[in-house]
Amino acid sequence: MPLRWQEVALPLLMISILLVLKHIPATMHLPLSRTAGVIAFGYAAFLALRLVQPEEAVMDGGWSQLRPSMVEYFACYGAAALAMILLFAVIFMSGTATFAQVVATYIAVILLAGGAAGIGLSGLFTRVRWDRSRVEHHDAFGRQTVLDWHEVQSVRPNWRGVTIAGATGRITFSQFHGGAAELARLATQRAQRNATQASKALAPWSA
Repeated sequence: MPLRWQEVALPLLMISILLVLKHIPATMHLPLSRTAGVIAFGYAAFLALRLVQPEEAVMDGGWSQLRPSMVEYFACYGAAALAMILLFAVIFMSGTATFAQVVATYIAVILLAGGAAGIGLSGLFTRVRWDRSRVEHHDAFGRQTVLDWHEVQSVRPNWRGVTIAGATGRITFSQFHGGAAELARLATQRAQRNATQASKALAPWSA
């Protein structure tokens, strides 16, 4: 699946904000340059892993199934590890750091930990699979959503990934999953076919 504009805009926006904060007296003494360097390194690693993201799903007992990619593992466990490092640093070095540095570090810890948890719950610990008749989604809490292919109405990208909408519900999966491009392509074809069949069925009534 090709890069989306959000994947390019987000790191550029974050680095731009850090550059602005670097010229504000209240925050210019914070290690913003190092933070920008970490973001740039992380984005370079993200792009490298994005290039090797598998396009095809895996087959398992007659089902095609999405699987987490290295991008998601890197983002989840990398953010969690960095949050722990920052937490230990602020605990053991709080006596030598300023109040603003301690607060900024705690905020970074919370954001990184929240991001790792969100990626894990929405990507690593979910399961999406499909066969010829339906597509199934199992979330991290055990809830299951099932859509028959004949009821698929639309396929739309959003900030959470890609959403398949049907008459009885919606299924959202990460665009970073291995096989996400294959599922999005198949769902789009099904939605177009269903729309064509519905138009043909309504044609005699509108004539």
